[in-house]
Amino acid sequence: MTAIPSTPETWPEATPTTGPDAVGLHAPVLAWFEQNARDLPWRRPEAGAWGVMVSEFMLQQTPVGRVLPVYEQWLARWPRPADLAADAPGEAVRAWGRLGYPRRALRLHGAAVAITERHGGDVPSDHAQLLALPGIGEYTAAAVASFAYGQRHAVLDTNVRRVFARSVTGVQYPPNATTAAERKLARALLPDDERTAARWAAASMELGALVCTARNEDCARCPIARQCAWWLAGKPAHDGPARRGQTYAGTDRQVRGRLLAVLRDAVTPVEQAALDAVWHDPVQRARALDGLVADGLVEPLDGGRYRLPAG
Repeated sequence: MTAIPSTPETWPEATPTTGPDAVGLHAPVLAWFEQNARDLPWRRPEAGAWGVMVSEFMLQQTPVGRVLPVYEQWLARWPRPADLAADAPGEAVRAWGRLGYPRRALRLHGAAVAITERHGGDVPSDHAQLLALPGIGEYTAAAVASFAYGQRHAVLDTNVRRVFARSVTGVQYPPNATTAAERKLARALLPDDERTAARWAAASMELGALVCTARNEDCARCPIARQCAWWLAGKPAHDGPARRGQTYAGTDRQVRGRLLAVLRDAVTPVEQAALDAVWHDPVQRARALDGLVADGLVEPLDGGRYRLPAG
């Protein structure tokens, strides 16, 4: 097994440290995962590749607790990609509910259409074919290939990046955007065995979600605390601009959400007056509505009426 590179040279705000080698991390993290992994529906065998893909779309920037009820309703209604593809994209937006970032619903619908047309309704196992689907980026392609098909891929979400930044590089947080150095490090950390690598991807993600969290990390429960470069260095504070959470109140995102809520609840096209009632600022309201139309989330009709996209 290749040792972890000790100097991820392009990481900003990072003080290079000599971390543990890969083998030293694998065993304790995998053993911890065996005992502490959450029983989530997309991890069960019956979820299949489609269930994994749906979960990955929904979990982007959304906590598990909010995803669970929507995920279960979604799979009950559309158990296969072809079922979703046969429905209007607006129905996907409606079923998305209040998960936020509703463009993900349109992208998932687009992926379902492509899977149905190109792959006979089965989520492809080939990483390149997954990556070629609309709305699928490098992370989602790697996650589906790894979690659904047990393949060996570096799966880098926010939680994994934070675990690697702390345990290997010795910094509190990874860079804001994923770097080439992080990808190189993640590949070096992968176990050689394919199935073990897939398990490692899930285990390191779970460790970041439950223990090595962004705030109030629980190092006493961490299986690799004694090997963690950040812990060994005394947990130095983040050396860089303060990380601020995204605001919501008063933003265009909030206005868009209110407009979509009216359209989701309506069974017939909505008059302009009903949309005007959701927000006091006409300029911001018009901007938000125009953005929804431009994003394909809302379809304008004659007579100043609006509806969710029909196709």
